[in-house]
Amino acid sequence: MKDEATLVPMTYAPPKARSLLEPHRIALAAVFLAILVSAAYFMRWDWLPRYQDRLISGLWTTMLMLISTSVVGFVFAVPLGLVQVTGPKPLAWLANAFCTLIRGTPLLLQLWLLYYGLGSLFAQYPEIRSSWAWPYLRQAWPYGFAALTISFAAYEGEVMRGAFSGVPKGELEAARAYGMGRWTAFRRIWFPRAVYRTLPTLTGETVLQLKSTPLVATVTVMDLYSVITKVRQDTLLTYEPLLLLALIYLCLTGILVLAFRLLENRIPSRGN
Repeated sequence: MKDEATLVPMTYAPPKARSLLEPHRIALAAVFLAILVSAAYFMRWDWLPRYQDRLISGLWTTMLMLISTSVVGFVFAVPLGLVQVTGPKPLAWLANAFCTLIRGTPLLLQLWLLYYGLGSLFAQYPEIRSSWAWPYLRQAWPYGFAALTISFAAYEGEVMRGAFSGVPKGELEAARAYGMGRWTAFRRIWFPRAVYRTLPTLTGETVLQLKSTPLVATVTVMDLYSVITKVRQDTLLTYEPLLLLALIYLCLTGILVLAFRLLENRIPSRGN
């Protein structure tokens, strides 16, 4: 006879949420608050009102660059990941080669190749300079947008490839057994399950994308980092502008992590 304990169904108890009042978190918050108060009291901040409008404009540029490149990059990442799983093989090879090439070269190099290479090439053709697109192509932000979008698409495309491959085949077979077409099964089963599996990684990739946005300042885009650099040059201050920049990026990172965590909690989970 089997042991009665083996007949009792096993139940899964989800891990309890960690409290915000744990001792180490309280200590870290106290240290951070002490640093913040010391910085506000002992350092110079009289320059802040003079650059307030520029800082807001730079913050807006940074956020616009982050959101637009992440959204468009994710739109391109979905077919990049899907075609590597479903084929055909020539397209799968091209998608894999694209992701490998972009992920294997520095983002700064890609940005400079687009701005100084492609931008200079466009200027040599009178047809382009006389077209409706030239007022945009002569500016720096389209090349920064393109570089960040391509980079995000390549990294997230590889993540989506793993997510599509990781969805249990039984769920797709069950969808076909219920009479769902390919598009319906993809829209209702395959894609939502893959996205849910990528949410933790997508959070990290979006944070990394935020940290990559200062690179557009190297091609004269006036983002937040560029404004802070201008403040340092004008005021000859080093620590105050950089501490403010670090605080802003820290707050933006916290908002991104919280937003993705709320999104992850709102999506019902049916297991891995």
